[in-house]
Amino acid sequence: GFCSVEADIFLVAGKLLVGHDRGELKPQRTLKALYLDPLRERSRANNGSIYRGGPVFTLLIDIKSGGEATYRALAATLAEYPGLLSGTRAGKFTERAVAVIISGNRAKDIIAADDPRFAGIDGRLADLESTAPSHLLPLISDRWSSHFRWRGEGDFPEAERIKLHRIVRQAHARGRRVRFWATPEKEALWRELREAGVDLINTDDLPGLRAFLSP
Repeated sequence: GFCSVEADIFLVAGKLLVGHDRGELKPQRTLKALYLDPLRERSRANNGSIYRGGPVFTLLIDIKSGGEATYRALAATLAEYPGLLSGTRAGKFTERAVAVIISGNRAKDIIAADDPRFAGIDGRLADLESTAPSHLLPLISDRWSSHFRWRGEGDFPEAERIKLHRIVRQAHARGRRVRFWATPEKEALWRELREAGVDLINTDDLPGLRAFLSP
């Protein structure tokens, strides 16, 4: 039931391989085989959605190798899935089953100039006041510990709670979603994120977060 997932990619001999580090890479573990092809199959089976009647699915792609070369290879790959991926053509944005957002080594100027473009860029808190269109900068994504001292134990300091709610309001006012990464795996912290309106809760504890989010 999760509606977002992240894939780390490296460009190796012209292929986009998936793995958190180079030691995990295998020739058959490509972005197409593990993510794009299965997502396209699901979309076709569910009348244009990853979950029948569900929201747009977010595919975060964290570029681990050189930003420019990897993005050019990625852009060519994404262009093979025009019916699946949200994108812009001549400045006009069309929403489809999957929204790709690029993280990591972001060749921002090259991505912004691409037309057609089948991916957006994740921003940082420094981009809260950016005037970039939301289809280019759809997400504000930053490391939790770079901006907050609380680790989910004891009371959430009120000043930090106010700061969190302000960040979410600012991002939402410009049509952007919010995500923090490297967050402690604590229900107390998840609860504060949810109550503040943070859109994506980052976790490696999928069963724990699923139980927390389930009614």
